[in-house]
Amino acid sequence: MNIPTHQGYDDVKLRQRIEHHLSYTLGDFDKESSHINKRAWWQALCMAVNDTIFLKLKETQQRHRNQDVRRVYYLSLEYLVGRLTTNNLNNLDLYDVMKDAVASFGMDIADLLEEAPDMALGNGGLGRLAACYIDSLATMDFPAIAYGIHYENGLFKQEIDQGRQIERPDVWREFGNPWEICRPEFLQEIGLYGAVTDITNDQGESVRSWQPASTVTGVPWDIPVVGYQSNTVNILRLWQCRVEDHFDWDQFNAGLYHDAHRNRVLAETVSRVLYPSDETPQGQELRFVQQYFFCACSIKDIVARYQKIHGDDWSQLVDKCAIQLNDTHPTIAILELMRLLTDENGMSWSQAWSCCQEIFSYTNHTLLPEALESWSVSLFERVLPRHLEILYRINEEFLNNYVDKHWPNNIDMRRKLSIVQENGHRTIRMANLCVITSHKVNGVAAIHSALVKKDLFPEFNEIWPDKLINVTNGITPRRWLLSCNPELAEFLNERVDNNWPTNLYLLEKLAEYADDKDVQNTFMAIKLRNKQKLADHIKQLVDVEVDPKAIFDVQIKRLHEYKRQHLNLLHILSMYRHLLNNPDDPMAPRVFIFSAKAAPSYHLAKEIIYAINKVADRINNDARIKGKLKVVFLPNYRVSLAEKIIPAADVSEQISTAGKEASGTGNMKLALNGAVTIGTMDGANIEIAEAVGDDNIFIFGLDIDEMKALDDHGYDPMDYYNKDADIKACLDWLTSDYFTPEKPGELSAIRNNLLESDPYRVLVDFDSYKKAHRQLDVAYRDSSGWAKKAIINTAMMGKFNSDRSIQDYVDRIWNLEPS
Repeated sequence: MNIPTHQGYDDVKLRQRIEHHLSYTLGDFDKESSHINKRAWWQALCMAVNDTIFLKLKETQQRHRNQDVRRVYYLSLEYLVGRLTTNNLNNLDLYDVMKDAVASFGMDIADLLEEAPDMALGNGGLGRLAACYIDSLATMDFPAIAYGIHYENGLFKQEIDQGRQIERPDVWREFGNPWEICRPEFLQEIGLYGAVTDITNDQGESVRSWQPASTVTGVPWDIPVVGYQSNTVNILRLWQCRVEDHFDWDQFNAGLYHDAHRNRVLAETVSRVLYPSDETPQGQELRFVQQYFFCACSIKDIVARYQKIHGDDWSQLVDKCAIQLNDTHPTIAILELMRLLTDENGMSWSQAWSCCQEIFSYTNHTLLPEALESWSVSLFERVLPRHLEILYRINEEFLNNYVDKHWPNNIDMRRKLSIVQENGHRTIRMANLCVITSHKVNGVAAIHSALVKKDLFPEFNEIWPDKLINVTNGITPRRWLLSCNPELAEFLNERVDNNWPTNLYLLEKLAEYADDKDVQNTFMAIKLRNKQKLADHIKQLVDVEVDPKAIFDVQIKRLHEYKRQHLNLLHILSMYRHLLNNPDDPMAPRVFIFSAKAAPSYHLAKEIIYAINKVADRINNDARIKGKLKVVFLPNYRVSLAEKIIPAADVSEQISTAGKEASGTGNMKLALNGAVTIGTMDGANIEIAEAVGDDNIFIFGLDIDEMKALDDHGYDPMDYYNKDADIKACLDWLTSDYFTPEKPGELSAIRNNLLESDPYRVLVDFDSYKKAHRQLDVAYRDSSGWAKKAIINTAMMGKFNSDRSIQDYVDRIWNLEPS
């Protein structure tokens, strides 16, 4: 059958393609009874769309080969892509046509779209940012290939049992994934362990040669990345780890059934989960091997792609390749490319090092010291002995050629800037290697990039004053408005311009209608319907009834102390105390909505989840407060859940300690959908405040300079505990059995943390936070005024489009041309 391009599809042709795949791809079965098998219909729908996608992918790859394009290769350990069905339909301009085609079978497309699993390839903002960026690259017709790991289980599926987080495997592709295709013709063999020896090459020279003790195989799985109404379908290539000789027949025949599969089990562990626990030496080694496996597969693939066109002529390598390291996880890619170029392709050290310095660039995502990766020298020696030798030479040349010239005879500065940390346990500082190698290093928000220069890498900035730059993060409006909030998207098409999905600045026209009562009423009616949908979902998920007319106050993100979910919880306790004493307070009813995963080994984060759930149990069942306060924790936070929460949010909680959040992207998504931010002057909140204006955001707390001054003068959390009766009462409440009947003290971990150290200064900002919430409550009760705030937040998000971010990367770092 002839497969038409997407421009030629109508509902009749799509219906034919769906019927074809139901009968001939998925098996010929009774279509009447198959209505109960929604998953089969969803798969057939995806396959019908793939008929177009793979044709466009083939055309894109041919065009890129014929033009011998310069590509960016994006290396990230996470891609939080979520569900692809709606996104792909919208990007191909097929959603309405597919809706009609599905309806002709007597089915609702919304029901089928719920059958899609989230791809469990990421954790939080890092992975979602990567997903937004690859969407923008394809939409803007830039040649790109993204690389990651084909996790079998991803992070984990979160369940809540009696208030506590339980981690379960997230088997996201148990029954297959129609959006990916295995490409065994591009397998990569990856060595591990072994030793380095001197050998004589063909020119009679003595050279170093790594002899790995074992090998694993990288199996590539390709997920097409469809641009929005563009000519481009790029590739997300994910590596799965296997071994070829995975089955031992002799052991199997001897009855040693488990041992017969041992090698296979060990190899597949490498790509089984995202961020295996590193609390044990075995876990640290697994995580290290996982990162090298991903980097080595990707670099070999990049080199092979170049050689396919240019052979052994390396003169154009830097002209054709740009490699972006998304955080420090892919840092070993630098050492692997050096090894391939020098050891296996005969390039001189100086030429290879020059290539790497022009090819690599690095995105820093954090100022937190614990998030800047380091690995023990002993682990490097055991797993990657040749790479360690290369690293030592890079480090020595850097110290001699740069540090000694800027700070002569300064041993302390050599120690401080060295890639190898010599104090006590010798470790490799991966961020230092990234900065030394990369031609550009970018932060992800204006304030973050300034702090990277000033506090994190000041000496590197002195050596290379033009290397450290800023590229403020962005989000794709195709996913975070067009797909997740279709009713608002249609309203914007009518009121503004239907080209806003690729030019978000067009939404500024909406601000002209911010005082228009009809626009306000329509905008808030859409919000109310989204809130009703979320209320229904909350009832289904956690069996809590919430009023959609209440304020939906949302904090959704990774559970971490610096994001200060416990500040939010402390304020909820304060509101609860107030309502118990003042049940007739005219405040607007409030629903606090949390959703977050805590790392399995992060004890306090898991205790915060437990406390939120136990407090919610008590508050939600207390008739004395007359339903004015509800708290819900929605389990298993992921992209598809965020897509339900974000369109319904009235308030966006962005309350990190000033100076700790690099940027944030949840703040952008929520504001784009008409939520008003309550937040600190941290990360991209600062730029959002500049965009929407002081009247349309609620800022509280100490700023970065004030936080530093507080630390300089010493901070004692007991001062706040003793001086603020509300803080004292709320914290002491946690040590009672009020929220945990017959189990006094079960919630005391939070109190102890805040009073013993309070590393993220929760108590410092508590009073300011409480006052900002009072102002927010008054503002919400002015329905017209609140509608204006919500409209202006949506209208002024043009800067925070990931297309703008990608253009910044292109202009300032990658030097790409659209194809």
